[in-house]
Amino acid sequence: MGAATETHHSRRRRAVPWILLALWIAVLAVAGPLAGNLGEVQRDRAVDYLPASADSTQVAKIQDQLPGGETTELVLVYHRDGGLTTADRATADGQVDRIAGEFDLTGTPEGVPSGDGTTLMYPVASNAPGQDEKARDAFVTDVRKITEGGDGLTVDVGGPGALATDASEVYNSLDGPLLYTTVAVVAVLLILIYRSPLLWLVPLVAAGVADYLAMGVAYGLNQIFDTPISGQSSGVMTILVFGAGTDYALLIVSRYREELRRIPRPYDAMRAALRGCGPAVLASSGTVAAGLLCLLAADLNSSRGMGPLGAVGVLCALAAMMTLLPALLVLLGRRVFWPLVPAFGSEPKQRRGLFAAMGSSAGRRPLAVLATGAVLLGALALGALNLPGGLKQEDSFTDKPEAVAAMETLAAAYPERSTQPITVITPTAKADTVLSGIRSTQGVDGAERGRSGDGWTEISVIAEDPPQSVGETATIESLRSTLDGDGAYVGGPSAEQIDLQDTNARDTTIIVPLVLVSVLLILIALLRSIVAPLLLLVAVVAVWGAALGIAGLVFEPMFGFEGTDPGLGLLSFVFLVALGVDYGIFLMHRMREESLSGTEPASAALTALRTTGGVIASAGLVLAATFSVLMNMPMVQLVELGFVIAVGVLLDTFLVRTYLVTSASVLLGRTMWWPGKLSRAPRPPQPRAPEPVAVRTP
Repeated sequence: MGAATETHHSRRRRAVPWILLALWIAVLAVAGPLAGNLGEVQRDRAVDYLPASADSTQVAKIQDQLPGGETTELVLVYHRDGGLTTADRATADGQVDRIAGEFDLTGTPEGVPSGDGTTLMYPVASNAPGQDEKARDAFVTDVRKITEGGDGLTVDVGGPGALATDASEVYNSLDGPLLYTTVAVVAVLLILIYRSPLLWLVPLVAAGVADYLAMGVAYGLNQIFDTPISGQSSGVMTILVFGAGTDYALLIVSRYREELRRIPRPYDAMRAALRGCGPAVLASSGTVAAGLLCLLAADLNSSRGMGPLGAVGVLCALAAMMTLLPALLVLLGRRVFWPLVPAFGSEPKQRRGLFAAMGSSAGRRPLAVLATGAVLLGALALGALNLPGGLKQEDSFTDKPEAVAAMETLAAAYPERSTQPITVITPTAKADTVLSGIRSTQGVDGAERGRSGDGWTEISVIAEDPPQSVGETATIESLRSTLDGDGAYVGGPSAEQIDLQDTNARDTTIIVPLVLVSVLLILIALLRSIVAPLLLLVAVVAVWGAALGIAGLVFEPMFGFEGTDPGLGLLSFVFLVALGVDYGIFLMHRMREESLSGTEPASAALTALRTTGGVIASAGLVLAATFSVLMNMPMVQLVELGFVIAVGVLLDTFLVRTYLVTSASVLLGRTMWWPGKLSRAPRPPQPRAPEPVAVRTP
């Protein structure tokens, strides 16, 4: 009977990994065609990023309904430093006539010379591309082919349409470099961490499969629920899959290595490893997913779309690391760790490591360490006061595209007027009244009726002040105040930037409490305590403030950034709180295990740091490195987000987790686990009363 049972267990041990591997192959066969279509549904138009309820969003939507659909507006900028010649003007007129003859334009382009005679601009607009981004990009590209300078004459094609095309080109170019760079960074770090010619490849393969699955799921969400997908959100999803997935892999592999030293069979060792670290990995991924899903409450389209995509990335990474990774490791056996194979019955080399030394210093002077760290984080957070103002559209690129060069030329040549129209959409029945109100508004230089259709009329407004200046902002706000009650909407590129900033401020007040509460509830459920979760939340919020402070010290002085993305504060908060709590979960879960085994609180905290410190450090380095990949991208928004999260993760890993949380745990003792049973000192064993001895009576 015993032999038969043993044979049955042996067969199951051999079968389970193969079954899991077959299931993943089947999943990829289904997800593959979907993943390949993700790029087709990626949208980077302004309306895909704008606040859902803002005036500028309504303008963009109504423009789509007008005859010809969305208008692609361009500005052809002809410039010569010493002043335009007669031949230059003839060249410009000829090229504009050719454009008017080859394309269906709305109106006849008329040149507007600058006061100093150096520049001539031609506003050009067409409804032919409509909502089709590819048609818009083709139109802009064809116009640029026609407009050529030479011999000192420069010709740049700018305007909202050209800027959108340049931004789209940048976003479309992100997928390949972002993925390749992320894979390369993770591969190098895993090789350095594992020092094995084979082991590093297993987590990397699992992460790659998870990313492929995430792309397929994201496409499915778009088709079923119309979830918005942008270049930014899909890029961050890839970063999360590789960053978070590799973190989970590091924890699982580390625990698996431990179990292989005391359990002979790899299958049984993996089961023990998953039982030991599985709850921490599940809670970690649940925390990140819950935090990201809070973004669904955002009014900003770009933030609301990033929430589910980020959660999908994390959950796909979790699924791969909890099933595919263990299956591959078990099938490969102990030899996957070569040359540092953990032999059964062996003991790891005992040496005083870095984290043991850190724990000792925190244990000897916990109050001094905690106070010093808190003061340091607070001082760094003050740097956030030095963050530059809102990021303008022309400052959104790390490398200057043609549309931005055109905007800079226009700003210098036409300082006395706006070169970018403000769009007002009004009910046709009130168009005359609205037009009169616009022309009487302070700061308006001129206004003309545009298209009409479906009950709406478009009015193009020129402000007296340059685009996205204080004066133009005041003009837009005055227009909205004047037209309030007429059913009119004020939009256009400058209005969009105002709405982005206002909506981000509103979203922050709603989402920050949601994230804190959701993360707190998960931590309470995992740690069976209130004090420990509150400590972890305070720590990650402090890290977020310090990371923003460091950004304030370097963005403008060192990086030369002229502004800060309006969504940086909210997105960095969500990511740093959700991801930062991960390491707290790894540390606290091991601390709780030690406490449950009877270890005193101070010793449990130091033991947990000594045993998990290396894994947490490795995970932190990998996560910081993956987010730092965003710093190589050509969009300032991505560079800023990547910098803040990478710096925050490093602070969290090497300062907060190692010193501050450990010091606080030593100081709090059993109070850390209040009101759970671990907060109560164990009762001393009571001496047992002697049992009465029966006496026989003769």
